Amino acid sequence: MAKSQLKRHWEPGEAAFQRLLTWLDEGIDSQGERYLDIRDRLVHYFARRNSAAPDDLADETLNRVARRLEETGAIDDVAPARYCYIVAKFVLLESLRQRAREAGPLRDDTDAAQSLRIAAPDAAGDERERTLACLERCLQTCTASDRALILDYYGGQHDSARSQRKHLAGRLGLTANSLAIRACRIRSRLEACVRACREQ
Repeated sequence: MAKSQLKRHWEPGEAAFQRLLTWLDEGIDSQGERYLDIRDRLVHYFARRNSAAPDDLADETLNRVARRLEETGAIDDVAPARYCYIVAKFVLLESLRQRAREAGPLRDDTDAAQSLRIAAPDAAGDERERTLACLERCLQTCTASDRALILDYYGGQHDSARSQRKHLAGRLGLTANSLAIRACRIRSRLEACVRACREQ
């Protein structure tokens, strides 16, 4: 696999994630509070710009920041929140370019547009089916408690997710921060598992 592909699909391990939390805290242990605050602000940043998947783009932003910390050991020339927003702008531009590329052929000529409209649903459907099959398989590798947590955590609609997660945290006897960090770690493992499954 090429180096660029490795970077694009990089996910933080436990040590890299801890380094990110420490860097975001700027010397004060917030117990993950700072991470959640910045992630929440990034989700709103992407949502205000009509991104299709603001949660995913916020996670991608923080993954890239964690990767930069992993590669350089430190980012001292700019405040953490500001650096996260700089990275977020690049992530947003990439997602907009990707959306434009996907939509582009439909505007070019009528014949191409017609054939794409007919062919695209099947191709997209096959991709989606394969991804869902891999996700099902990967979910079975989780412990029952992790599987229940991640399904409940991401199971709600965007507008009710916050209250649902608050209720879930109370039910599990966790703080909102602990729940979010735990869900983030499970999600990272699942994403790596799904990618490996799809490459087989």
